[in-house]
Amino acid sequence: MNDKRLPTGKLAGMAFGEALERLANTDPKEGAAATNESMKDGAIERLIAKFEGAAEVDDEGTEFWTARAMQDVLGYSKWDSFLEVVEKAKIACKSIGQAVANHFADVRKMVPIGSGAARKIPDIRLTRYACYLIAQNGDARKKPIAFAQTYFAIQTRRQEIQDDDVAQYSPLSEDRKRLLLRDEIKEHNKHLASAAKGAGVIRPLDFAIFQTFGYKGLYGGLDRVGIQRSKGLKSKQAILDHMGSTELAANLFRATQTEEKLRRDNVQGKGPANATHYEVGGKVRQTIKDIGGTMPEHLPPAEDIVKVGRRLQKMIGDAPKKPK
Repeated sequence: MNDKRLPTGKLAGMAFGEALERLANTDPKEGAAATNESMKDGAIERLIAKFEGAAEVDDEGTEFWTARAMQDVLGYSKWDSFLEVVEKAKIACKSIGQAVANHFADVRKMVPIGSGAARKIPDIRLTRYACYLIAQNGDARKKPIAFAQTYFAIQTRRQEIQDDDVAQYSPLSEDRKRLLLRDEIKEHNKHLASAAKGAGVIRPLDFAIFQTFGYKGLYGGLDRVGIQRSKGLKSKQAILDHMGSTELAANLFRATQTEEKLRRDNVQGKGPANATHYEVGGKVRQTIKDIGGTMPEHLPPAEDIVKVGRRLQKMIGDAPKKPK
């Protein structure tokens, strides 16, 4: 690939397409002199085995290749010629925003020189992605290179899909849980307000009183001001913005179940609506007590959710782009 400024996804996609085209349009008998092996009668399977067989695993279970091994796998007879390809791969790695040292680590290995003696020679520890970049920058006239460009592109995509799947089901951090729950409460409070309006809670002041009854039920008689005082919050600090994920979840449950009950029981009138909210809040509180949980008023205040959101956005913006 000549343009090393292309995004990684385009690099992988172009490598995949070009290699497939080369393999599809190449006579299996051609190039045998260069590779000492044709692409017929299980040659592809042997190349797969050779690539994977060259991989090593360190004491921490991390997979890697050595450049000396990859030199042989990719059909280079001279180390200096192979190093030229490695240097091109490093340039490509750096140009797409990856730390070269994370993928190409200089090491030395002992090799026998006869009579039981050995000497150290330079080598490079490579990640799978480094091997892909090397293949990408190799001599495409070599059958192993042409195959490797396809093979590593496929493997890189498979790993990306696997990583995405793992990330999807990985436990959320406390910050992310708080953000998700806070957004859910904002949305469900709209539904709750709609249900309360249907019950006769029309004016903003009436809805504020309605909300107070819900808090009193959940917080053992404390209203919004009482909750602020118990947590050491200032009067202008919104209590929901300083709740941890456990407390937010309890309040989300209170809001959703109150909405459901107002609609299901067709509650009518401000008094009955307030009583329903208080009742549901009290039942959530009793559930927490029954399972041995901490009462919500005793849970410590959390960092302002606005600051949390800004910090996570900055982390996303500063994160290095993942190779495609």
